Amino acid sequence: MKLARRSLLRLAASACVLGTFPRLAEALDYPKRPVRIIVGFPAASGPDIVARLLGERLSERLGQQFTTENRPGAGSSIAAETVVKAPPDGYTLFMATAANTINTSLYPNLGFDFARDVAPVAVITATPFVLIVNPSFPPKTMAEFIAYAKAHPGKINFASPGIGTSPHLAIELLRMMAGVDVVHVPYRGSYVSDLIAGQVHAAFSTVAQAIEYIKAGKVRAVAIGSAVRAVALPDVPTVAETLPGFDTDGWFGLVAPKATPAEIVNALNTQCNAIVVEPKLKAQLISLGTPPKSLTPAEFGKLIVDYTEKWAKVIKFAGVKPS
Repeated sequence: MKLARRSLLRLAASACVLGTFPRLAEALDYPKRPVRIIVGFPAASGPDIVARLLGERLSERLGQQFTTENRPGAGSSIAAETVVKAPPDGYTLFMATAANTINTSLYPNLGFDFARDVAPVAVITATPFVLIVNPSFPPKTMAEFIAYAKAHPGKINFASPGIGTSPHLAIELLRMMAGVDVVHVPYRGSYVSDLIAGQVHAAFSTVAQAIEYIKAGKVRAVAIGSAVRAVALPDVPTVAETLPGFDTDGWFGLVAPKATPAEIVNALNTQCNAIVVEPKLKAQLISLGTPPKSLTPAEFGKLIVDYTEKWAKVIKFAGVKPS
């Protein structure tokens, strides 16, 4: 089969780019030994799966093992503190999530400042949220939902996986921006069975967790919480299409201890940005409901600061206290 000239040029260019990675690592003399990626959530969680997929590809590209180590607890703050206090040599990394920017304000006595004490390396994926409701719940659109909430103050029960979690703060952001009075019902486990049964009316869930229930008709998707529509649910409008500026998009990203050399940070950023657009891995990430996302270290640093400030305002508005 003959390839078009454009395809051949594209393949040649890709080969040239890929060929630079081993020389780059060799010039830095990094890594010389295995690298740990610390995850603040249990095995088989979203951050864990993404960390393992990324670690496998980094291992193949750089010739050293990138191993995943799970240290769940305190909303991933235990794992974050481990990395903050680790030697800044590039051998201890952390799969951070947007939850770490929430924890800064939710737990004022952490002993570290996430935005100040890490070196942003690379964003790996976005984690879009979706507003889901019991199928019998009357509103079908976001505009109808807001109107219904205003007509029935204190009558809509919103489930979440716990106080201070990203889905909880998405509810509070909706309350703050739309001026609606809804009731938060925190769970310590899954709320999905109660939502399906109609014991609670609505919830913000990650697309990854909700999509099979949506496809099966067990819950109904009203709107995507991200600023843009979700790849996995392209026909579902965003909340922002009705409520401009609303955005609860989460992310998974790699960070390192603060003083990690810029050369290592930049090299890892280049690797990660190349890995997430590889066709096989890109397809895997999309199938998980976490589409790939790429930023420079500086852009990622700004994202962390912006999220920290944003969720601090929501926490203050709602008076959220950890349980």
